[in-house]
Amino acid sequence: MQTYSRHCILELWDCNINLLNDRNLIEKLMVEAALEAGAEIREIAFHKFAPQGISGVVVISESHLSIHTFPEQGYASIDVFTCGKRINPHTAAYLIAKKLEAQKIYEMNLERGIGEIKIVKNLNPITKTI
Repeated sequence: MQTYSRHCILELWDCNINLLNDRNLIEKLMVEAALEAGAEIREIAFHKFAPQGISGVVVISESHLSIHTFPEQGYASIDVFTCGKRINPHTAAYLIAKKLEAQKIYEMNLERGIGEIKIVKNLNPITKTI
């Protein structure tokens, strides 16, 4: 069994705060991102916190997508972890960033399952709307 995997981590800032607190929209968006990337969905779990914020995970055959939102800060943290080379985690991650209207994106990419963790791209700001 091949253990190679990719982990795309995004820090999304200056997002549309109204979108960040809409549980149904966030869940739909995460499922859409997984499907758009070509993943096979296994489980879906989302929770809305009081007074605000959402955490959720979409478990896919290839691993998972997760999100944690902080509407009061206009911030969301995204993880897209995919095993193998068939699915590109960036496809899902950037769809999420675009739909949340992120104005600043900090990205880190890791290659995993190959021994020592290899950082492909450090956290660097991309200060443009995608």
